Amino acid sequence: MDTFLIGLISYIMGSIPFGFILTKIFLKKDIREIGSGNIGATNALRTGNKAVGYLTLILDILKAIVPVIYVKFFYQDFLYVASLCAFLGHVFPIWLKFKGGKGVATYLGILFAINFYFGIIFIISWFVTFFISKYSSLSSLIGSASIPIYLLILTQFDQVIFFTIMFVLIFFTHRENIKRLKNKEETKTKIY
Repeated sequence: MDTFLIGLISYIMGSIPFGFILTKIFLKKDIREIGSGNIGATNALRTGNKAVGYLTLILDILKAIVPVIYVKFFYQDFLYVASLCAFLGHVFPIWLKFKGGKGVATYLGILFAINFYFGIIFIISWFVTFFISKYSSLSSLIGSASIPIYLLILTQFDQVIFFTIMFVLIFFTHRENIKRLKNKEETKTKIY
């Protein structure tokens, strides 16, 4: 299997807009007209239906785990290609005119697929930040930054570049949230 095919399949799997699909099916609403207009799990929680929000989260994680795990076992050399393409699929889905989510749940799936401990580190960082701040966006940024920092501490420089790129991409998708955080206008999130 060549790089293009692996990238394309990973992108297509990553681009499945579960938040959009689930709110259409169960709530008869367009998630792009709710809250932030984002198709991801945090905005799905804003629909008021926690089941739709958490199901979106789980499916957005799984849509990255499936292709990345497959590539990890059968085409190890293309692991980072599959990971990046699954992430980009979520952020720029072909089905929704390339306007997708912020990529955090999909990134979490990538972390678990590459190294289970990376996923645990992200979750711990996310929850500690969230319980202090109640901001999902800030928690996502801190969680994303925790992985390259962890790798630097362990001097695993071969992986630092990829995870730094992923952090930069998540930083980019959260640029509006960062402005709101700076101006103290960001909305706090209820996860339970």
